[in-house]
Amino acid sequence: MAKIENKIKENPKLEQNKLSDGRISLYLEFYLGREEKPVLDENGNQVYYESGAMAGKPKFQIKHNRRKENLSLYLLDKPRTAVERQQNKETLELAMKIRAEREQELKESMLGYRLRKDRNVNFLDYFQSCIDNYTKKDLRMMQIALSRFKDFLHEKYPVYESNIRAEHLNKDMMAQFVEYLQSRSVGEGAKSIYQRFKKVIKSAIEHDVMIKNPCDGIQCKVDDQMLRKDVLSLEEIQALINCHYDHENPEIRRAFIFCLYCGLRFCDVKDLTFRNVDYSNRLLKFEQSKTKGHSASSGVVIPLNDGLLSLIDNPPEDDNLDSSVFTLPSYESCCKSVKRWVKRAGINKHISWHCARHSFAVNILNNGANIKTVASLLGHSGLKHTEKYTRAVDKLKEEAINSLPELKL
Repeated sequence: MAKIENKIKENPKLEQNKLSDGRISLYLEFYLGREEKPVLDENGNQVYYESGAMAGKPKFQIKHNRRKENLSLYLLDKPRTAVERQQNKETLELAMKIRAEREQELKESMLGYRLRKDRNVNFLDYFQSCIDNYTKKDLRMMQIALSRFKDFLHEKYPVYESNIRAEHLNKDMMAQFVEYLQSRSVGEGAKSIYQRFKKVIKSAIEHDVMIKNPCDGIQCKVDDQMLRKDVLSLEEIQALINCHYDHENPEIRRAFIFCLYCGLRFCDVKDLTFRNVDYSNRLLKFEQSKTKGHSASSGVVIPLNDGLLSLIDNPPEDDNLDSSVFTLPSYESCCKSVKRWVKRAGINKHISWHCARHSFAVNILNNGANIKTVASLLGHSGLKHTEKYTRAVDKLKEEAINSLPELKL
């Protein structure tokens, strides 16, 4: 078999595979970095080292990410003539040239290798390269941040809408961008989008694409203690349960009702498996995706009543406890289905999937639940984020009193 010399740091590497017909197929192997995933026990809880120098520290599995690209180029395994040897030489030279081109492309995409030397880069391209290499679960919010910034440029700075250099981003522009976000967003949306935008700015500075941070001193202030999103009352939830229509998705229906009565986020209900369900003790145990690895309170335990157990159903017959409890499409598809369902039920409110979590909190507080209990069910590490629901309950009570006929003495 022909030998290919690879330098240790080459990425991608030129590799070969001998075929049954005697030819040697050439391909590229890309190394895309590694991922660390926490090791979980059968109950979904983080596993820690019990002894040795690592005692008390969490265990992680390391996964190396690689990708292959077939070049559709072939060498002769045992060239016999000068012509065949020359053919092998030219084919190998072509493969090595392609490898070098792919290496340059990879370096450019991996957060601006070439951009370090060239600050004339289009910041929108840099933003997109960050998204292309982003692996965290808030990828959708990163994409929204780029889309919203492009909309802002189109409306406020049309001269930059397709190409803006880092040096053109300044504090005045960022202050206007924050105002634009607040004018277009509901609830904490503006703050969430701005946080993702600042992530990219920070990355640009780290990779020498940008010298100064234009976001310094520019804040997107949101009253975290105010619940701005609509919530469904118990009567409206019952109206939803009673409402059926043609071509409804039963999985979305089950999952959304489950969230209304448990307060789960979409990412958590989508990842829920039968392993998270303790049927004998009637408990649901899971670790929140949003806070996993970042908070000591990421684990949540929720008691299950007969109604919730009927929504979960029995485990699969093949005892595959890792199968999903709810088979759901994308977040966008689920939200569209919920909006259609809410409209069919005659409810005139703007309801997203996350409104189920808010509705759960407000309704159990309204029915007398202790705020600490609510915080525990929602997986909050403290009461700060739970207090906004008490304010919403107070507002509902005030509206209920004001709905009475005027008292005339």
